[in-house]
Amino acid sequence: MQALARWAQRFTPRSMDSLSLFGLAAVSFTLVCYAKESGAHWWTLGFVLGCLAGSAYGFLQGAWPFGVVELVWAVVSFRRWLELRRIREPIA
Repeated sequence: MQALARWAQRFTPRSMDSLSLFGLAAVSFTLVCYAKESGAHWWTLGFVLGCLAGSAYGFLQGAWPFGVVELVWAVVSFRRWLELRRIREPIA
């Protein structure tokens, strides 16, 4: 029982700094946009913005590989958004 109490104490957040809160918000926003992506192409653009925020978080917290991968996801998703926008909103 003591081991469980020590584990719980170790993994219970006492306070969240602003950088961690930013990362949580960025990843949560990205997840919501990903889940709703099939509804409208604007969710894909939201996903792009979430990836950019996640990339910024990765670089700010020192995990540059995460920042690079999120940046690549943003570029790939932006290109996808451009294609979806072209298909769904034809120019008259």
